Parts: sequence; structure tokens; C-alpha cells
Amino acid sequence: MARAPLPIGTWGAISTWVVQTDAKGKPIKHKSQARFRDHDGHLRPVSAYGKTKTAAERALLTKLQDRAKTNQSGELTAMHKINHLLDLWEKRFEGLIADGTRSRTSLDTYRRVLKNHVRPALGELRIGEATTPRLDTVLTKIKDRAGAPTAKTCRAVISGAMKLAVRYGAISVNPVREVDTIEAKTKNPPRALTAEEVTLLRKSLAADDRAVQADLPDLVTFMLGTGVRIGEALATVWSDVDLEAGTVEIGCCRRS
Repeated sequence: MARAPLPIGTWGAISTWVVQTDAKGKPIKHKSQARFRDHDGHLRPVSAYGKTKTAAERALLTKLQDRAKTNQSGELTAMHKINHLLDLWEKRFEGLIADGTRSRTSLDTYRRVLKNHVRPALGELRIGEATTPRLDTVLTKIKDRAGAPTAKTCRAVISGAMKLAVRYGAISVNPVREVDTIEAKTKNPPRALTAEEVTLLRKSLAADDRAVQADLPDLVTFMLGTGVRIGEALATVWSDVDLEAGTVEIGCCRRS
């Protein structure tokens, strides 16, 4: 059975050997080498040297890690952490705000879900580890914990970041594309209060000293009688009321 290929941006076993000794035969130079699978899929040897075996291996690991962080665009690879990708996405969004194509309010909302949900769940993973099943599981947990609207916002943020990763060549397909659509539960339709509920509400307000001091009984009675919204009710002044005709001008109907 053929051995599975190394994942892109990773390396195989490290080999180290002595390449130079002093006059007494004591090793004074070591070479460490490993095969690295580059982002074009080809395996290439990477080497480093050191006075000791440990120094040579440490130097090689540094070279391998640096190589994994660099792709053709020089900015992003599948081996980068998602936190790094999200930093780039935020920076790009800042640019869109400066261009006037996005709003600061949207970024504030996105940063909230990034801090509270997306980064804790995905930030330490590599970009290449953000598979569709994994993202689907994460978004389902966010929906269960914080609700469908928050999960939808998280989905939008993750999708935007992964789209950026595709543009930079770190991945070839946006894994969010096949994630299940997040559906919110159907809200109960609004209903009018029953006659019994209206009576109970008015009696309860009339019996509450704090409610009476705040004129809530009058306000609620006015809203029940007219059907206006709270903002419209609070904006009504005496000049809007015609007691003889039994009418009141509301909102946009008011004369200037």
C-alpha cells in the first residue's frame, strides 16, 4: 500500500549527521535535513548546519517553519493560523470603510462575534484545518448557545475570511460554501390582548404607585384606544388633539 503524501507545507523526518571533525576526531559541524512538501506539491530537501546536533536541528526547524509561512503571494498559506487570517480580513475591512463601501457599525458588530465566538472556536486552527464539517459543527454550537442571528453573523464573517484565503492561494475552495444554511425559528405571530388581559393590565397599573407617578395608566390607555406605537404616543402633544372632533394627529400626519 502506497504511503500517504505529506500535507502541503509540512515536512518529513529530520536526519542529522556529522559533516566535519577537528584534528582529534571530535565533531564540530553537523548537518540536519528533511524533505519539505512545497505549495506546488513537490518535495524538496531543506538543510541547515550547526556546531552540535541540537543546534543543527534547531536551525532546520526554524527554516522549515519559515518556509511553511510563505507561499507564492508571500502573505498567507494553509499552515497559517486562522487568527492570522482574521487579522488580515479585519485590516481589509478597515480599507473598505475608508473607501466608503462598508460601515464602521458593521465592523463593530463583526468584531464582537469574532471576539466572543469565532476566535475562541477557530483561532488556533490552521487555515487548512477549517473543513466544511468542522465549520458546520462550530456554527451549530454557536447557534445553540447564542441563537440563529449570531450564528448567521459568524457564518458571514468566516465566509468572508475564507474567501480572502482563497484569493491569496492558501486554499482552493471556500469551505463555508457547503455549510448548511442557518435557519431561525419562526417567531410566534403577534396577537391582540384579550378583554380580560386589558382589564388586568389597566387595574395593575392603576394600583401601582410608581406606575401612576410615571403616568403609565394614561399612556397605556391612550395606546390601547388608538393603536399607536410607543414612540408615536410619547411624541403626541396637546396641539395634536382635537377634543371636540375626537381626533388626534399622529406622526407623519401632523401639520408643520
